[in-house]
Amino acid sequence: MSVDVHTQPPAVRNPRAAGDRPQRRTRRLSVARPWLLLAPALVVLAGLLLWPLIRVVLFSLQDYGLREIVSGKTNFIGLANYAEVFGNSTLWTVALPNTVVFAILSVSCTVVLGTLVALLMASLGPFWRTIVGSAIMVAWAMPAVTGTYVWVWIFDADNGIVNQTLKNLGLMTESYNWFTNPVSFYGIVLLNIVHHGFPFIAITILAGLLGVPKEMLEAAEMDGAGGIRRFFSIIVPSLKQVFAVVIILSTIWDFKVFAQVYLMPGGAGSNRSVLNLGVWSYVESFGQNRYGFGSAIAVLLTLVLLAITVVYVRTMLKEDKL
Repeated sequence: MSVDVHTQPPAVRNPRAAGDRPQRRTRRLSVARPWLLLAPALVVLAGLLLWPLIRVVLFSLQDYGLREIVSGKTNFIGLANYAEVFGNSTLWTVALPNTVVFAILSVSCTVVLGTLVALLMASLGPFWRTIVGSAIMVAWAMPAVTGTYVWVWIFDADNGIVNQTLKNLGLMTESYNWFTNPVSFYGIVLLNIVHHGFPFIAITILAGLLGVPKEMLEAAEMDGAGGIRRFFSIIVPSLKQVFAVVIILSTIWDFKVFAQVYLMPGGAGSNRSVLNLGVWSYVESFGQNRYGFGSAIAVLLTLVLLAITVVYVRTMLKEDKL
C-alpha cells in the first residue's frame, strides 16, 4: 500500500480563537445596545430639532421672503445675509450689547439672590425650610407670559402700582413711562428674570450646602473664622462645580430671553433701542418678511449658545470625574 507523502495532517483549530468570536460578538452587542435603545428618541429629536435647524441654516443662505414662500422657489445668495448682519449697526450698537450686558447682569443678580436664599434655607429647620421652598417655587412655576404681564401691570404708566406709590409719596407729579427708556426697560426685565429664576438657583445650591460636612464649618468657627470667611474658604470651594453649572445654565437661559422682552410695551419692535438678538431675529423674519436675514441672526445666536453649551457639557464631565 502506497503512502501519499504530500498529504498534510488536518489543521488543528485554535480553541482560544474559537472562543474569542462569541466574546467579540457579545462586546459588539454591548456597545450597540445603548444606541439601539436610544434610536427611537434620537429619531424623534432629529425630526423635531435637527431638521428645523438645518432648514434655518438653509434659509439664512437665501433671500427668502413671501415671494419664495408662495412660489416655493429658492434664491440662494450665499453668505450675503451674514455680511449684512455683521455690517448692520443694530447688531453692534443695540442687539448685541443689550443681549450680553443683560445676560451678565441677570446671571449675577440671580446667582447672588439664589445663593442668599439657599443660605437662609440651610439655616432653617426642616419644617420652615419646606415652607420657604414651597413659597419660592411658586415664582419658578409661574409661566413667563404670566409673570411678564404682572410686571407690566406693576409699572404701567397710567395705573401701575409704582407710579401711584411715587405720586402718593410726593416723589412724582406726573406719570412716567418706564418702558420708553432702554435702561428702565431692561431694569424691569431684570426684575422679571431674577424673580423667575432665583428659585432654581436656591434649591440647587441648597442641595449642595446640605452636603458640606458640618465638622469643617464647626472647626472653622472654633478657629475664629466668621461667616463670610467660612463661606469663601469652605462653602465656595466645596460647591465650585455646582456654582459653575448654575452659572452656565443661567447664562444659556438669559442669552435667549424672548417673551420677557417681546411682551413688554415697545419690545415687539416699535422701540428698536430695546431689541436683543432673539427679538431682532423675530422682528426681521415675521415683521419685515425677511426670513433669510432673520434666520442669519438666529444662526448667530445659536452659535453663541452652542459655545456656552459646550462649556456646560465639559463642566459636567469634569464634575463626574471628581
